[in-house]
Amino acid sequence: MSENDPYVRYEVGGDYPGFATLTFDSPHNRNALSSKLVRELVAGIEAAVADPAVRGIVLTHTGNTFCAGADLSEAAGTDPAAAADQRTRVMIDVLRGLVAAPKPVIAKIDGNVRAGGMGIIAACDLVVAGPGSSFALTEVRIGMAPFMISLTLLPRLTARAASRYYLTGEKFDAATAADIGLVTVATEDTAAEVARLAGELRKGSPQGLAESKKLANAAMLAGIDAEAEDLAKRSASFFGTPEVIEGMTAFLQKRPPSWAQ
Repeated sequence: MSENDPYVRYEVGGDYPGFATLTFDSPHNRNALSSKLVRELVAGIEAAVADPAVRGIVLTHTGNTFCAGADLSEAAGTDPAAAADQRTRVMIDVLRGLVAAPKPVIAKIDGNVRAGGMGIIAACDLVVAGPGSSFALTEVRIGMAPFMISLTLLPRLTARAASRYYLTGEKFDAATAADIGLVTVATEDTAAEVARLAGELRKGSPQGLAESKKLANAAMLAGIDAEAEDLAKRSASFFGTPEVIEGMTAFLQKRPPSWAQ
């Protein structure tokens, strides 16, 4: 694919009448959160919210990975702190945009979800995951912590699950994700379940859906507004530290970091 091809495809109608489908389509880097992908995602959310014909949003992906997290290759050759600050500011916009959007957002996943991708699905109102899905919070393995995505993850996960998966970075499946609150439905047929849920949502009035979502997300949105700035500063302060440099270098070189050898 060329730089001129969209990394996020936008379609209204199609398989889900009355819904805008945003499809992550950047398989060459496992749908990582590059500046281009994030820019197009934010634009897509804004377009769907502004279109009175759109009743909701379906967020999905091509390839075997929904989202691999931050595009670490973009940080190469740049000031680590400045690059980190830019990424965190953009991530706040993405998470808040999904949570505050007055229209319901369904994530349709049948692939790997890592790091920042975890925060994105936690920001969605409904998440349908197929048998090819896997989930992990791997920040701890590169010397970081899931700072910004905690804004949406912690309100969704059970306390025990947050402790386990934040600390171990281990992988878990769709059934486990449903058990711990990250996923709404684990199913063999994601297309059928998303179509069913979209049909149920279309029975709700636009203002009824908007106000109901506002009630359901009030605490999460308040947490984002209260804590995002502090978490952004904490996150940025870690980039450029010896452990993060080693962790990111090891990741890009596809080798274990020094502390894991």
